[in-house]
Amino acid sequence: MTKKDLRIIFLGTPEFATASLRALVEGGYNVVAVVTMPDKPAGRGHQMQFSDVKNYALSVGLPVLQPEKLKDELFIEALRSYRADLQIVVAFRMLPEVVWTMPRLGTFNLHASLLPQYRGAAPINWAVINGDTETGATTFMLKHEIDTGNMILQERIPIGPDENVGSVHDRLMRMGTGLVTRTVDLIIDCENSGKPLPTTPQPEIAELRPAPKIFKEDCEIHFDQMTAEQVHNFVRGLSPYPAAWANLHINGQYFENVKIFAVEVRSTPSLEGKGDIVIPCREGAVRILQLQAPGKKRMDAKAFLNGIH
Repeated sequence: MTKKDLRIIFLGTPEFATASLRALVEGGYNVVAVVTMPDKPAGRGHQMQFSDVKNYALSVGLPVLQPEKLKDELFIEALRSYRADLQIVVAFRMLPEVVWTMPRLGTFNLHASLLPQYRGAAPINWAVINGDTETGATTFMLKHEIDTGNMILQERIPIGPDENVGSVHDRLMRMGTGLVTRTVDLIIDCENSGKPLPTTPQPEIAELRPAPKIFKEDCEIHFDQMTAEQVHNFVRGLSPYPAAWANLHINGQYFENVKIFAVEVRSTPSLEGKGDIVIPCREGAVRILQLQAPGKKRMDAKAFLNGIH
């Protein structure tokens, strides 16, 4: 069997998934169909917006399936009609057993963490929020419990002390493309040699850190409850998206829902100049470097202060 013989169905939605899909298509792998989220209305005009994966799939002529419900009989029938040997999941929904057991070689997932840590929807954000100095990505075979299957390949990258989730996301996205294609190559090699796929059970770890989905209310900064270092990690773990926010009193004025994209840790809340916004924390203080008030553009602290005089 060659990569052109192996029939692959790819399941994913955001840009993170598109990078792996593109690597498969451009690498000559036989992707026969793509499954992604239904189109959603977006923007002021509520026009229907395609997912990033759908846009790419259409640009290269791949069939696209967009089920509302993954157990829908018509979807299951359509999926089965492609006679896939293998399914690959990157940044998609939890699959029912009827879907992930369908291909004869199973279904593997690329997850953006060093499993078993950060099982869940937002692994990259939580690794940065928690101040981790490294993260990575893992390919693993799907089973009943989410993100718990046997690991195939895993790779690590460092997280810089001031790096935000946007740059970690982009580096993991690029690294993940190689993990996906190498995993497919390994599956093909095992198929040709008649050997079982070498996988490793996820290790038992006493203290597992979860990575639940992040909502707007989760992004509020509580300066009085957090140390300056915790605020720094929280802000960069949510920057540029979905963005940490706070209600601020600045120069006698009150501002609600101000997004904060970058801060600097200070030992004391003393101001150094007129262009400074320094907020005391439970321990230490932070100097706000970049922020955005509702209806305004993102700007540095000095430009923000100049605009409110």
